[in-house]
Amino acid sequence: MGTADTSVTDERSPDAGQPSARHRCTPGHLPALQELLGRFGIGLAVHSEDGHLPGSFWGEPEAGIVRGTLHVRPDTPVHSALHEACHLICMDPARRAGVHTDAGGDDLEESAVCRLQVLLAGHLPGIGRAALMDDMDAWGYSFRLGSTSAWFHEDSGDADAWLRGHGLVDADGRVRFRTRGQP
Repeated sequence: MGTADTSVTDERSPDAGQPSARHRCTPGHLPALQELLGRFGIGLAVHSEDGHLPGSFWGEPEAGIVRGTLHVRPDTPVHSALHEACHLICMDPARRAGVHTDAGGDDLEESAVCRLQVLLAGHLPGIGRAALMDDMDAWGYSFRLGSTSAWFHEDSGDADAWLRGHGLVDADGRVRFRTRGQP
């Protein structure tokens, strides 16, 4: 299996200029998200809906990263929060210590980030993998098989191998709840 085309376009829904997504970082989702991120040692900074989001690569309301902290607000899509958190999980310790806004990395790491965010969605009550993949598609993630689900199930073997190779998932593809470079 080759590297998936994980290019992301900045498609926005016509209403209010917001990205399309059903699931947002509302107070109902925040405790589970905070608990999940805490298992990786990632901090969560929650800002007010009209507040500035530090480290947002795509612009507000998309999640931001600054060193080991994920920045969200109530209108931040959960898929965005998980994606940026997965960048923090997948990058090496030196990059993680100094990251601000742009996660960097290569195409294969980006694919691994996308696969990991789907896996982590299965650990968020009320969201799950299928709903997250639908939100990713609605936002504009672009995979050569036409959908996040098709890519995840049929063409993400290279991303899975990358995650296994860095000890982030086990041989069965289960999340190990550690960041890259942790013993």
